Amino acid sequence: MIKVWDPVIRIFHWGLAGSFAIAWLSAEEVQPLHEFCGYTAAALVAVRVVWGFVGPRYARFSQFVRGPGAVIAYLKAMIAGRERRHIGHNPAGAAMIVALLIAMAGTAWTGWLMAEAPSQARAMLPALVTPAYADDERDEHHRSGSEGAIKDVHEALANLMLLLVVLHIGGVALASLRHRENLARSMVTGLKRPAEAGDLD
Repeated sequence: MIKVWDPVIRIFHWGLAGSFAIAWLSAEEVQPLHEFCGYTAAALVAVRVVWGFVGPRYARFSQFVRGPGAVIAYLKAMIAGRERRHIGHNPAGAAMIVALLIAMAGTAWTGWLMAEAPSQARAMLPALVTPAYADDERDEHHRSGSEGAIKDVHEALANLMLLLVVLHIGGVALASLRHRENLARSMVTGLKRPAEAGDLD
């Protein structure tokens, strides 16, 4: 066995999974816990982004992030049942990581806007998600409309996160079966089977 996932990656992975799960379950029920998990998730995303540039080999974005062409080619190979095993993240997994980081950052940001900065919402949200109001509308109506738009975006991003998580789990399960290795366990131990003939390091 070889060491692939360093402790920072493993703590980030399970920490983000736990934070999102608790935040999802506590939404509308236990607001302080929901907000704490949101801030924790935001901090984990920030650490992961930094680690993607300064961490060890398999943690670096430059090692695993590929363009759309490589991702599509990998997905086609996967559908055909002939995708190659990667020691680090495969192109589809890499795309999922980027999508999860962006979606989680957006979810945390809109949550912060609702919890801490409702008066700044109109200035910080893109015009596309802020309702248009006639000039003679009262500020109170404008403000409540903006806050409602933020909540809608927050919930949409949270739902997107849930969808991405389901797809991620499905992809991990499929790759584990195809390549005969427990990828979830490797994210606990940090260890994977060494590269064999046909594998990509």
